[in-house]
Amino acid sequence: MQKTAFIGCLSVALLALSCKNNQVKKEPVKWPEGIAAPVAEKKDTVLTAHGDSRTDEYYWMNDYFKKGPDSTKVVDYLKAENAYLDTMMAGTKKFQENLFSEMKGRIKEKDESVPLFKNGYYYYSRTDEGKQYYKYCRKKGSMDAPEEILLDVDKMAEGSGYFSVNGFNVSPDNKLMAYGVDKISRRQYTLFVKNLETGEIYKDEIPGTSGYVAWASDNKTFFYSANNQVTLLSEKIRRHKLGSPASADQTVYEEKDPSNYIGVYVTKSKEYIVIYSSATLSSEHRILKASEPDSPFRVFQPRMKDVLCSFDHWGDKFLIRTNHEAKNFRLMETPVDKTTVENWKEVIPHRADVLLEDIELFKDHWVMTERKDGLLQIRVRETGSGKEHYLDFGEPAYTAYVSGNPEFNTSTLRYNYTSLTTPNSVFDYDMNARSKKLMKEQPVLGGFDKNDYTTERIFVTARDGAKVPVSIVYKKGTAKDGSAPLLLYSYGSYGYSTDAGFNSSQLSLLNRGFVYAIAHIRGGQEMGRQWYEDGKLMKKKNSFTDFIDCGEALIKEKYTSKGHLYAMGGSAGGLLMGAIVNMAPDLWNGVIAEVPFVDVITTMSDPTIPLTTNEYDEWGNPANKEAYLYMKSYSPYDNVEKKNYPNLLVTTGLHDSQVQYFEPAKWVARLRVMKTDKNLLLFKTSMEAGHGGASGRFDYLKEVALQYAFLMALEGITE
Repeated sequence: MQKTAFIGCLSVALLALSCKNNQVKKEPVKWPEGIAAPVAEKKDTVLTAHGDSRTDEYYWMNDYFKKGPDSTKVVDYLKAENAYLDTMMAGTKKFQENLFSEMKGRIKEKDESVPLFKNGYYYYSRTDEGKQYYKYCRKKGSMDAPEEILLDVDKMAEGSGYFSVNGFNVSPDNKLMAYGVDKISRRQYTLFVKNLETGEIYKDEIPGTSGYVAWASDNKTFFYSANNQVTLLSEKIRRHKLGSPASADQTVYEEKDPSNYIGVYVTKSKEYIVIYSSATLSSEHRILKASEPDSPFRVFQPRMKDVLCSFDHWGDKFLIRTNHEAKNFRLMETPVDKTTVENWKEVIPHRADVLLEDIELFKDHWVMTERKDGLLQIRVRETGSGKEHYLDFGEPAYTAYVSGNPEFNTSTLRYNYTSLTTPNSVFDYDMNARSKKLMKEQPVLGGFDKNDYTTERIFVTARDGAKVPVSIVYKKGTAKDGSAPLLLYSYGSYGYSTDAGFNSSQLSLLNRGFVYAIAHIRGGQEMGRQWYEDGKLMKKKNSFTDFIDCGEALIKEKYTSKGHLYAMGGSAGGLLMGAIVNMAPDLWNGVIAEVPFVDVITTMSDPTIPLTTNEYDEWGNPANKEAYLYMKSYSPYDNVEKKNYPNLLVTTGLHDSQVQYFEPAKWVARLRVMKTDKNLLLFKTSMEAGHGGASGRFDYLKEVALQYAFLMALEGITE
């Protein structure tokens, strides 16, 4: 029997064994006793600001990247924590292996993406059986044409513990391709250029970039963002001429404000190259005709306080999405030669109840992505007649977004759709006929039937009266009498909206009686721009109280009960986890904090740490006393107390450039000393990965299997 067939059969067998009639066998888990947890060495460092002193006994743990005297000691401590986790979770080892096989068995190993037509070629990626990565391919003119393998990432990644490729960008004449490679997981990409006719990799190797380029029309020049070697932030846009060394590249723009992100791209019309500089609250752009790569860029509109904008080129004008005098954004237009704000003319006005998120331009249509009542909408306007219509999705909670539309002269819109019960689906929509065609629904092996599951959407009244949406999914037959375990997830920062989408791995929870829920808390942008602004800076605590209020409401509505409620979040969502276990520790039976941002003040006080300066408008600048004191009042690391905490699983990656490993390491070390309970406190460091975890399409499932085994073991579910 082939390996994949065996895994598929194993998955079905396991589901049949453990999930018949939603009756899951439960047995109390006996955790190893008498196992001493690692105890980190204390070296007091006093940090003082605004006359306030904080003692950080684990400050030394940040030494790994600085290569200081304690760098080896840091690695030893992380390895000791990994060994402790392995010992404590040893009884679930077989269960983890079964979960991994079960989740992997749902994935179609030999698969192919929906082809994307661009400039005469169909581009797609395909995966092979047993391979961790993929092959990036194209065919000229027709899918019946011979295949060109542009990059064999499976082969490229051989021998690498971590491997990531991004920024695939083919030159306008279709002959060259630029791409970026990261082998460390620090999100620092080395640029390469490949001749697609000869297969030659040019010597034009450029390290320390974002991995993305913008090609000029001459097929010889491209622009890219160069990163600071210490902060890892993009700070310069450079122009590269093929055949010249990277040291000869000219800086065409340098960002002087360290709170801004910068990048460069080409408009959909291919006529303009755009440099953007954007912070949380303001942005600025520079433009250049793609046919004149040696000319200077000109400012589109000088940056304005608290004004964001983005734009694309359409005929003789630019269409601009902006919050200038419009909190939820509006659409403006301006002539290509008169781009400053006094020339802007309103096309779609501001609406207090609708957030304008994006616009996609076609020759005869504009497609707007909007958000109303927490749900995404796609609105199509016929530019000639002005007639408009919305696409209908028909589910209470879902994700729908426009994606993969490089061609301008077409009436076909491509969009993606998914929900908590519907796998990711790609549709082609005829904007004239108003008809859609399903191009592909991601296959889910192992007997999955979407009709076996129920999705719901409720609103929870927060303590200050705000109505917080919650998306919920569970397997039909799951009792709503408080007996079911429930995993509540959220993010709630940067205006990032956590929309309801399908995850085949979650079936392993749902099929064993878990309810899964997403709390769309403030700090995201689900309910409009104000929803975001009410969960940031001096209102950040709204994110935490919203999440707690959602947890309590789910108990009240008998989706679960105390002792069976779990929480999970990562990165800024890991900050959320750190805050809620300090604020309401007895509400949760278990919490998973992935790559958690938990040492807020210390990180935000150090401008050499990646992302710090970019995020003053999100969290505040500790140089300001009021901001410092507010951050101190919720920073998880600074608010650890001598009290009982729930069972905790904390994860990080040694090479994480977003939330560096020492934040969760310090937090765990302090919790070990301070907590007064006997609950689990487990800490896992991936020694080869960064913020996003393992790079292979299967390896990450081992991390998921660990998390699920942790949750289910707390429920006494071991098969």
